[in-house]
Amino acid sequence: MFNNVTFENPEFFWLLVLLPVVAAWYFWKRNEQQAELRISSVKGFKAKRSMLPTFRHSLIVLRLLALVFLITAMAKPRTTEVSSRTSSSQGIDIVLSIDISASMLARDLSPNRLEALKEVGVDFIKGRPADRIGLVVYAGESFTLTPVTSDKSIVIRALEDLEYNTVLENGTAIGMGLATAVNRLKESTAKSKVIILLTDGVNNAGFIDPKIASELAVEYGIKTYTIGVGSNGMALSPVGVLPNGQFQYGMAQVEIDEALLQEIAQTTGGRYFRATDNEKLEEIYEEIDQLEKSEIEEFRYTNFEEKFRPFLLIAGFLLVMELLLRFTIFRSFI
Repeated sequence: MFNNVTFENPEFFWLLVLLPVVAAWYFWKRNEQQAELRISSVKGFKAKRSMLPTFRHSLIVLRLLALVFLITAMAKPRTTEVSSRTSSSQGIDIVLSIDISASMLARDLSPNRLEALKEVGVDFIKGRPADRIGLVVYAGESFTLTPVTSDKSIVIRALEDLEYNTVLENGTAIGMGLATAVNRLKESTAKSKVIILLTDGVNNAGFIDPKIASELAVEYGIKTYTIGVGSNGMALSPVGVLPNGQFQYGMAQVEIDEALLQEIAQTTGGRYFRATDNEKLEEIYEEIDQLEKSEIEEFRYTNFEEKFRPFLLIAGFLLVMELLLRFTIFRSFI
């Protein structure tokens, strides 16, 4: 009943400071409130002493409690319920273009590059409630995993299920990964269109030149952020396939065409980032999240429910009780 209670006039609680003063004054003057009868001897009075005068002090207790509840009522307690509604007519359309070649299984990120990307990517998608997001994957060729959609659950599920397989031709077709993402966004009417292109290699496959794909992105007003994934120097990477079908790992040189990725980002008005570990990859997505903000309008509604009436009723009840006791049980003829 009294969850989330606030007080509209909390300054009235300063009156509670006076109550100890009233109580002290009462007990200082309490003996003056009773009549005195002086006699030479009390031997003739055989009756037991009554406890009624002692209980008379309960009257001041009732009055003080009544004042406490009355002051609380004057402070106007009330519960506050805040509801909000958000709307956005200017969201951003984003396509994540992800390299899923075998080199993405390298273990310089934990547990490997692809799994680290999936974890960070899911958090990024969850943090974009007003935007539409799509997924493109590529290796030696590319295809659309999910179209641009506002249903984040579909995109998140597709990203979480993403894994390396041999369906796509091996290699790294950066140009095709970018071109397919451009194709997903070219008809978009969003105020802003963004591609986040991620790779850990060099362009060595596909029939579309990355520079041509960059020009297409510029023509359709699509900004591209590029991310090079991989530590500097050597990394534990797949170097062969064992008889049981599992990858054989060995140390291999990390080769990322940073010059190409920088050129793509610069041409399209985006930025290039290098993720050498999990923390850096997370920081990159957080920075992109800050760079590309949707305009969200929030409407807040506040409902107040006054709660002073119960305190007022209790105060009144206590005062009535005090008066009844004062003029009945504790009635004085003096």
